[in-house]
Formats: sequence, structure tokens, C-alpha cells
Amino acid sequence: MRKPINGFSKLSKLDKIKWITATYFKDADAATQAIKQYWNTDKKLQQLHDEFIENTITNYYLPFGVAPNFLINGKLYTIPMAIEESSVVAAASNAAKFWLDRGGFKTEVISTTKIGQVHFMYHGDYEKLQKFFTSVKPKLIEDTQQITRSMEKRGGGILDIELKNKTKDLKDYYQLHATFETLDAMGANFINSCLEQFAKTFKSEALHCVHFSEAESHIQIVMSILSNYVPNCLVRAEVSCPVEDLNEDTSMSSEDFAQKFVQAIKIAEIEPYRAVTHNKGIMNGIDAVVLATGNDFRAVEAGVHAYAARHGKYSSLSHAEIKNGVFKFWMEIPLALGTVGGLTNLHPLVKVALEMLGQPTAKELMQIVAAAGLAQNFAALRSLTTTGIQEGHMKMHLMNILNQLNATVKEKEKMVAYFKNNTVTHSSVEAALSNLRLLANN
Repeated sequence: MRKPINGFSKLSKLDKIKWITATYFKDADAATQAIKQYWNTDKKLQQLHDEFIENTITNYYLPFGVAPNFLINGKLYTIPMAIEESSVVAAASNAAKFWLDRGGFKTEVISTTKIGQVHFMYHGDYEKLQKFFTSVKPKLIEDTQQITRSMEKRGGGILDIELKNKTKDLKDYYQLHATFETLDAMGANFINSCLEQFAKTFKSEALHCVHFSEAESHIQIVMSILSNYVPNCLVRAEVSCPVEDLNEDTSMSSEDFAQKFVQAIKIAEIEPYRAVTHNKGIMNGIDAVVLATGNDFRAVEAGVHAYAARHGKYSSLSHAEIKNGVFKFWMEIPLALGTVGGLTNLHPLVKVALEMLGQPTAKELMQIVAAAGLAQNFAALRSLTTTGIQEGHMKMHLMNILNQLNATVKEKEKMVAYFKNNTVTHSSVEAALSNLRLLANN
């Protein structure tokens, strides 16, 4: 039976690896080699990666690819994408090329505000609390001046603080609901620092409020934290063209394709089982760019999916229509992103990604990311409503299957040629490779 280890975080990296490989692996030497082969030979670079998180033993690599030919508001971009899933980069690139000749992507930032909350419990008269909040609100803002000074100089800061009564949902529960503008920073640390100061001032001032009883003056702060739900940090992306210019598939008319595409969207709007997969496809494009640019894709995912369910039922993020002979496909999506702070100033590849994009502001990055998500969704729906998703996806997945089967370089060349005109499945690739090897041995 394995025993817990004490003081693991204090061990050196090599000692951590030694304990892990001895405890969990049959072949400790092979496991050690697998872990160490991903270390950077540049010691400074490796130390940088080691210090991003705790208990680091190695680096976990993802492919860093690019999708060219994105025309966004008249400007041409090559978009960096960090992702492991086959066909995502190819699909985004194909969609970008398709819309390049049809006016490209039109994007706009609708709003950029973010929310933070101080959650607290108050046992007393609500009217007294309201009066106290009104009187203390200026001091809440005043006491954060050291935190907000730099942000305010750049045009950001605290926009408002509201008192919210949530006692219908939970007895004695209230919020300080604060709105922020954080400009080119994602702003998590800034917002959380402000909120913690709000809580400190609010609690302290309540103890000296002459209108409160003894019980009312003892406000219990539960927690102070930003929200990753950002429905007012919103960006829109859209594409449009005459219906007759829409389809390149000779087996289907442009009109039929447009109608089928719109129907596919409508299904995702009303059917949650389809909507989840539909939106996952959008996030294939979004997460890849968010990750490549050093942003928090978990926060983005959580906020986006909450937004997709904002009307009480999970639904499609994207929409489409045909009106007066014009096909339009669009999406409004919440994205809280930053281009300064965090990994943007540290990770070498994040610096490469941002420079490739022309050192965008946070607003510009929101628009680029939204365009990548819409492109990904268009590519997926075009495949689904014409040839089917598997044909293109499995072609891209072919190399992964061949690597699993330990195919040589020459075998890969012959298999790629063979499957240009044959359906790719794991079993069909395995059978074709076996036949190839059998012929080579005879």
C-alpha cells in the first residue's frame, strides 16, 4: 500500500522525479527518460517554465500552429493557435481563405466591463443597510486609490459599486457588486485587490455605524472575488455574402447549402445536446488562440458556456439567416482577455504570438479570437451539411494513427497517397499498413 509523502514541495526537481518514478512506474528509468526529454536545454528558459507553477517536473508540449489569410475589418492576419486536435488549424485556415474573397470577417467590441463581488452576510434591517452603503460608498472607492491610480491614468478603474439583496435566494445574503474597466489587462489581480479592500473598509466602517444595532454592525464577509461571467465584456463577429456566392460544392446548389446551414444553426439553438457540441467546435478555435496568447482559457470557457445558457436553456452561440438574397452568419460572445501582464510578459512563445498579431490591444485581440471561433464553426457546419465531418477530420487524423502503428517515413508516404481516395478509419489504416508490410516482406 502506498504511503503519503511529507515535504514533497521541498524536494529538488530530480528528487521529485525519483520519488514519482519509483512509486508509480514499473520501469523507473524509462519513465524518467520520458519526463526529462521535454526539458529545455536552455537552463534559463527551463527555470522560467519551472517557476510558472508549483512542483514542476517537466514541460507539457502542445503544437503551436498558424492559420493564415484571416481578413478582419480589412486587415490581414495570420493567427497563432496552440492545440493538439487534428484538423482544427486546417479548418480555420480553410474558412479564412473562403471568406477572404467574400469580404472577410467584420468584428466589433460591444462592451468591455468586468464584474467583481464581495459576498457577505448581514443580520438586520435592509433599509439600514441601504443607508449605510450609500454613505460608505465614496470611502470604498477612496480607500482603493493606491490600487487604482495606475489603472485610472490609463483610462480604466472602478466604474460603479452596487448593493445587491440576494436574501430571496439565501437567507441574510448580500453582495457588493462592482463593475470595472481593466483596458489591456485581463485584470484579475487588480479586481481582486480592489474587492479585498472594499471588504476591509465595509466591515470596519460597519462596526462604527451609529444606526446599526450590535448584531447588525458585525457584517460577516464570506469572500471577495472577481467573476468569470462577463456578459458585458462582449464582442461580435460576422460574415456575409450573396447566397449565390456561398457554396463551392458542385453536388449542392448555393441555395440548398444556405438553407441547410441555417437549419443546422436553428437545431443548435433549440437542442442542448447539439448546442454543446456545436459550441465546443467554436471553442476549438477560441481556446487555441487564447492559449497561444497566454490568456486563461478556463475562465473564457466558463464565461462563454454560462452566456450560452443565459436565457435559462443552453443554446447556440452562433446564428445565421438568409434575408433579401444575402446569407449572414454571426456570433456575439463574452471574452475577457489581456495583452499585458501575466504570461504575456514572460512566455517567449506568447511574445511571438502577440508580435505576429501586431501587438494588439485587448479589444483587438477579442476581435481576432472571435473571428477564429466563427471561422471554426463555419468550417465544421460546412463539413457537417455537405460531406460529413469525418471525411476531412479523419484525413487529418491519419498521421496520428500511422504514428500509433509505428509507420516509417516511406510507409507514411505510401499511406497518405493511398488514403487520398479511400476512407480513413483506424481499422482501415491498420489493414492497409499490414498489407503494405506483407508485400514488402515477400
